[in-house]
Amino acid sequence: MSLTVEQIAEIEAARANPRMTLRAVSEGMEAHLYRAHQVLDHGLVRVIDYMGDDSAIVQAARVSYGAGTKHVQNDEGLIRYLMRHWHSTPFEMCEIKLHVKLPVFVARQWIRHRTANVNEYSARYSILDREFYIPEPSQLAAQSTVNNQGRGEVLSGEESARVLELLKSDAARSYDHYEAMLSQDGQQGLARELARMNLPMNIYTQWYWKTDLHNLFHFLRLRADSHAQYEIRVYAEIIAQITKDWLPLAYAAFEDYRMGGVTLSGKAIAVLKRRLAGEVVEQPDSGMSKGEWREFSELWG
Repeated sequence: MSLTVEQIAEIEAARANPRMTLRAVSEGMEAHLYRAHQVLDHGLVRVIDYMGDDSAIVQAARVSYGAGTKHVQNDEGLIRYLMRHWHSTPFEMCEIKLHVKLPVFVARQWIRHRTANVNEYSARYSILDREFYIPEPSQLAAQSTVNNQGRGEVLSGEESARVLELLKSDAARSYDHYEAMLSQDGQQGLARELARMNLPMNIYTQWYWKTDLHNLFHFLRLRADSHAQYEIRVYAEIIAQITKDWLPLAYAAFEDYRMGGVTLSGKAIAVLKRRLAGEVVEQPDSGMSKGEWREFSELWG
C-alpha cells in the first residue's frame, strides 16, 4: 500500500488530536477513523467521517412511526423489524465518507452505485502515479464457460507467466509514453487531460465516496457476495467489517435478512407449501421457467 508522506502525517495528526463532541459516537467506528486498510497491491480504504450509530436508526424510526412501533420492546428488535419489513428511511440517517484508492476498472464498476456523492482525483490537474494493479497468480483465471460474467479455471504454468508479463509490460510502456507526452524539460508537451487517455484500466485512481447506510447495505449485498468480482469484493469485505464495528445491531440484521436470507417468488412459495404437504412437484408443473427452477433447486433441492 502506498501512502504519501503527507497522507501519513495527516492520519497521525488527526488520530493524535481527539476532540470533545456532543454528537452520537460509535466506539467501534472511532477505532477505524482515518486508519488506512490495505486492499489489493496498492489500494486502500479509510474512513474520513461518519454520522450516527445504531441509536440514530432507532430514534428516526420512533419519530417517523410513533405509536406503530410501541410493541417493539428494544432497540435490537426494532432494527430487525425495520430490516425485515424493508423500511429504508431510518437507515438513511447514518452516513459514512470513505477515502478509497482503487484500480480504474474497479472504479468504473463501483460507480454504477449512483446513490453516493463522489469526488475523484483529477488527472486533468494532476499526474497519476506509476501504480498498477497486477493480480496474484491465483487470480489469473480463464473466462468461465457457463457464466459470461465470471471466471473459470485458474491459469497455470507458461500461460500464467505469459499473461503476467503482458500485464506488466503493457502497463509500464503505457506509463512511459504518458510521461513522455507530458510537458517537461521546458517543452510544451501534451495537455494532461489528453495524455491520460493512453493509460491502462489497471492504473490506480482515488476518490472520496460518501453514502448513507441504506445505500451502503445495497452496495455490500451485491459486492460482498461470493459471486461478485474478486477485485471489488475485497474492498466490500473490508467496508463490511468497518460497518459491522460501526453499527453492530444494524449490521447483524442486515447479515441475517439480506446477506443470509433469500427472496422467494409467489410461485416458489407455492411449491414449498405443496412439498411440505407431501406432494412431489417438478419443474413442468411448478409454473416456473427452467432458469427459475434451477435457482430454486440450488437452494431447496
